[in-house]
Parts: sequence; C-alpha cells; structure tokens
Amino acid sequence: MTDFTDGYWTSRDGLQLHYRDYAGRADRPPVLCLPGLTRNARDFEDLAQRLAGEWRVICVELRGRGDSGYAKDSATYNPLQYLEDLGELFAQAKLSQVVAIGTSLGGLLTMLIAATGPERLAGALLNDVGPEVDPAGIERIRGYVGQARNFPTWMHAARALAESQGPTFPEASITDWLAMAKRCMVVGSNGRIHFDYDMKIAEPFATADGASNVDMWPAFEALAGRPVTLLRGALSDVLSAATFEQMAKRLPEAVTVTVPKVGHAPTLSEPVAVTAIDQLLARIK
Repeated sequence: MTDFTDGYWTSRDGLQLHYRDYAGRADRPPVLCLPGLTRNARDFEDLAQRLAGEWRVICVELRGRGDSGYAKDSATYNPLQYLEDLGELFAQAKLSQVVAIGTSLGGLLTMLIAATGPERLAGALLNDVGPEVDPAGIERIRGYVGQARNFPTWMHAARALAESQGPTFPEASITDWLAMAKRCMVVGSNGRIHFDYDMKIAEPFATADGASNVDMWPAFEALAGRPVTLLRGALSDVLSAATFEQMAKRLPEAVTVTVPKVGHAPTLSEPVAVTAIDQLLARIK
C-alpha cells in the first residue's frame, strides 16, 4: 500500500481544505483527482496507489467533504465556489499544470478550469459527465443526497448501498458494496456509520437546475489542444449516449471510451478505465 501525505490549503473565506498527496516524479505534471458531488479522496485510492511513484497524485476533497472544513453558509456549496477554492489550491500548492481526472461534478470543474485557465491543464479525463446532464440522473441524485441515514454496521451500510444503487452496478458483489461503503462513509462519534459529507450540500443542489441554465459547451470545447479522454458508463443516466456522441463530434481529437455494465459513475478500477487512463498518461509523458 502506497503512503500519502495529508495536504491542506485555505479557501478565501477561511476554510481549511484537505487533499491526499501521493509522491511521484517531479518532471511530470501531477494528476489532480476531482471527485463527485458527495464523494471524497478515498474514491481515487486504487488509482492513486497504482500511479504513485511514476506520477504525483493529488486527491482533492471539496469543501464539506471528507476531512475538508464544512461551510458556515450552505450557499457556498456551488461549482463557482469550488472553482475558486481550486484556484487557491493551485496558488498555495504551487501547481502550474496538472492532468485533471474529474468524476461527475469533478468533471464539470475540469471544464470550468479549461474555460478560465486552460494553460493549467496538461490533459484531462472526464468521467461520466458532459456539458449537458440528463434530468433523469439529476432527479435520482436529488432523491438520496442530503439524507442523513446512518447504520449500525458496515454490512448494514453495504446492503443499503446495494439496495439504492444496484441498477448502477448490476454485477457488484457484497464485497464490492462493502468497499464502496468504506469509501463514502465513516464511523461517527456515536459509533454509527454515516456518509462522509455535510448534509447541507443538498440545499443549493435541491433548487438548482443542474447545469441546464448554463451553456457548458464552450467550457467543454476549451479542453481542445491537449490530450483528453471521455469516459461513459454504458448504463449511465447522467451522461446520455446522445450527449456523449455530440461531445466526440465537438472534440474530435478526444479519445472516447464506454465502460460496459456500469452506470454513473465508473469507479475507474474497471479494466477498460484503467487502460484508458494509462493511454491518456502515455500521451502526456
């Protein structure tokens, strides 16, 4: 198991934010892993351990997730605030250029980085997200985000995940669900197991229109001119096949990969995803 160090940076409004830092070669841009809405640095554990040594891997925890501080004002749980926070990370950690791997919300942030500072990206992988988000997926996510459920044992937590997300990962075993539970939950001070994020992140998300009120296509097209891989779960209800096809047309030099038998979002441990990441990084070396 590869060790990481805990890194911290400070947002402009005074929150201490956390990332895992896996050491790697200094002559390559770091790989910056950006997680989904309710997720944290542990989502990228397998990927980081596989790449560490050859690549420095930085796994970010957005405000209100994992070991990052919780915001006093829930209205700051929004993409433009996260983008500002990441700008502070670039400045404070002295990151000039990175390879961004963004899952879901993390992929939207990758597009926003491209739109506002394209020189900061040496390459990018968007994991099951695009400039248009399927309303069906947004409604499904709204159905569970911010519900403060808790469980007496890890097995109870795993079975609850299997029940609620079974269609997303139809071939997952109970061992897989246990591993997923340990990535997205923690043991609280009362000994109960609960999700590892501030439940208040649901408040702005509940009233937002997804990305439908903002045209994200220009941000997506700002990824042009560098190695880009677009990943889609074959069963995804967030990134439609039609949008995925349009993305390939708008960014013809991008590599497109469909991960079979999973929905939103691939874990990046699937064999085709592993190969896609390795091939992307080979283009950046």
